[in-house]
Amino acid sequence: MSKQHPADNREEKKGMGDEPNIELFVKASLDAESVGNCPFCQRLFMILWLKRAEFVLTTVDMKRAPEVLKALAPGSQPPFLIFNGEVKTDTNKIEEFLEEKLAPPRYPKLCCTYKESNLAGEDIFRKFSAYIKNPNPGLNIMLEKQFLSTLVKLNMYLETPLPHELERNPDANESSRLYLDGNAFTLADCNLLPKLNIVKVVCKKYRNFDIPTELKGLTRYLDNAYKQDEFRHTCPQDEEILLAYKSVAKYLTS
Repeated sequence: MSKQHPADNREEKKGMGDEPNIELFVKASLDAESVGNCPFCQRLFMILWLKRAEFVLTTVDMKRAPEVLKALAPGSQPPFLIFNGEVKTDTNKIEEFLEEKLAPPRYPKLCCTYKESNLAGEDIFRKFSAYIKNPNPGLNIMLEKQFLSTLVKLNMYLETPLPHELERNPDANESSRLYLDGNAFTLADCNLLPKLNIVKVVCKKYRNFDIPTELKGLTRYLDNAYKQDEFRHTCPQDEEILLAYKSVAKYLTS
């Protein structure tokens, strides 16, 4: 299924040259129509949306369309990108490529001001996976603590004022920013938020674990993110996420 995503600021781009031809291929949902569970697919979907570029989104049903993949990107799984006829298959390289090719003044810059923002939350998904895939009740408390410590670490980063906030208010002891690097989405958010959404959905289902409200910075961050179309409308349905984890996530009984 393909869907055209027009740029919101098309009028501003008149007289600036032709739009590039961009098609993003992402994993399809079970119904082969919607977006499936894949944080890398969602990451690139968010980037293109935030760039306000015109692009075609194509969902790939992995059960029905192997010939499409063989023809366009042999040996690859979604996501992959076709940019003016050139096929790109590595998510990190696609991100770098889009930041370079879809650059100001025509497109917004999405890279972070602070390199630390790119590293915030980097260990959460690994600790989450160990926690949620563990079949041994005796290890659950330890693995939950290790996972929780990564959330606490991210929360500390989100609550700590960034240099530009301290420049405005040297006495500030708590950040009021909306996202990782400031008050606008960046590449760091596109990388982390899809993973946090999976964490939230799966932990609730299999461990009855909610992100503690005491982690005010993290809670604020997620609340703000879910208000934004670029994140909310690129998330897979919760059922898609749970289906993807059905064979690996473990219920624990004491």
